[in-house]
Amino acid sequence: MSTSELQKTSALYPFHLAFPVNNLEESRHFYGTILACPEGRSSAEWIDFNLYGHQIVAHLVNESKSQDQDCSLVDGQQVPVRHFGLVLPYQEWLELAERLQKANMKFLIKPCVRFQGTPGAQSTFFIQDPSGNTLEFKSMSDPQALFTRFN
Repeated sequence: MSTSELQKTSALYPFHLAFPVNNLEESRHFYGTILACPEGRSSAEWIDFNLYGHQIVAHLVNESKSQDQDCSLVDGQQVPVRHFGLVLPYQEWLELAERLQKANMKFLIKPCVRFQGTPGAQSTFFIQDPSGNTLEFKSMSDPQALFTRFN
């Protein structure tokens, strides 16, 4: 099976993402308690978390890089270029947004809908973990339009 054929299959494989953090206990609280990600393996230098079936790994680094990030204009908002996250069903997205609001989470971009009136319409919000890593959570109004070109 070719790569393009593999990309067209309906199977979704878990991704693995490793990222730097400057405090493992703060990261354990943020990912494990606030985002409710079950913890997997860990050591004195890293922690695995299950982010909706995907393996993310917080790796301890000695010094934090500058929190300044490059941004890109997306539908009128400055979006941090370096970020990761998930596309969730709307009800799960809404429940997460409400849970974070109740936990007094500071949003970089508050829950909103962007690209309204287009096939790419999506509910989205951006947050940062205690080490300054940016996460985006979104929900597509039409989940089949995730990769549809609309501009």
